[in-house]
Amino acid sequence: MKKDILAEIVANKRFELDVQKRSISPEQLREAATEPRSFRSMRTSLAGSPSGIIAEFKRRSPSKGWIQKQAKPEEITVAYEQAGASALSILTDEVYFGGTLKDIRVARPLVNLPILRKEFIVDDYQLYQARVIGADAILLIAAALEKEQCRELADKAHELGLEVLLELHHEDELEYISPEIDMIGINNRNLGTFYTSVENSFRLAEQLPKEMLLVSESGISDPQTVRELRKAGFRGFLIGEHFMKTTDPGASLSGFIQQIVAPE
Repeated sequence: MKKDILAEIVANKRFELDVQKRSISPEQLREAATEPRSFRSMRTSLAGSPSGIIAEFKRRSPSKGWIQKQAKPEEITVAYEQAGASALSILTDEVYFGGTLKDIRVARPLVNLPILRKEFIVDDYQLYQARVIGADAILLIAAALEKEQCRELADKAHELGLEVLLELHHEDELEYISPEIDMIGINNRNLGTFYTSVENSFRLAEQLPKEMLLVSESGISDPQTVRELRKAGFRGFLIGEHFMKTTDPGASLSGFIQQIVAPE
């Protein structure tokens, strides 16, 4: 896959935002974001968990197509919590991942876990959306943002009560790390080519600040890999496709966690 998927997605995201802003103005959204609500700390949940699994609700991907087209958040997110997930990741991109903002709205009152809004965030409008729909944390992707823009979005997220997971893939993105970041995610999938290798997490872990909470994202399908990543300093493990491609994602997660926490 030679074309740059990330650039294509970001361009489409900017188009979507223009449409959304004509439907609900930034002023209306900011007003809605002043409503009081409770928050759950994703960082705290991962730090105290013996497994650290961030279970992802994901209907499709650009590289694999539909994984589970009819998946319902009210069923799968509840099953994930019952199975022992430490946090939830819910994709809200519709064109490339089959998600919607409604997926978080539906899940929020049904679960007590922290929810990460998994999205290609390029505008603070999306941060206000995240707060209004009930997310607790947002993803900022270094490869999709300028460094100063990333810092400004992280600052705004904190103003709104949202935690920030910064996603890195290359060494040259380490300069994006700043005090505004709550967690650092290492994406094992190249967002330009969608080539995946968990070795990326092991390789970059040695170059990251020891005090940061580290999350390994994508390409994880073996409990032993999670054990090895924990030894390398990771405390969060974002896994979606491995569970979503099964007929019972909750049961798949439960068995996965049992293998992680079982005595070696």
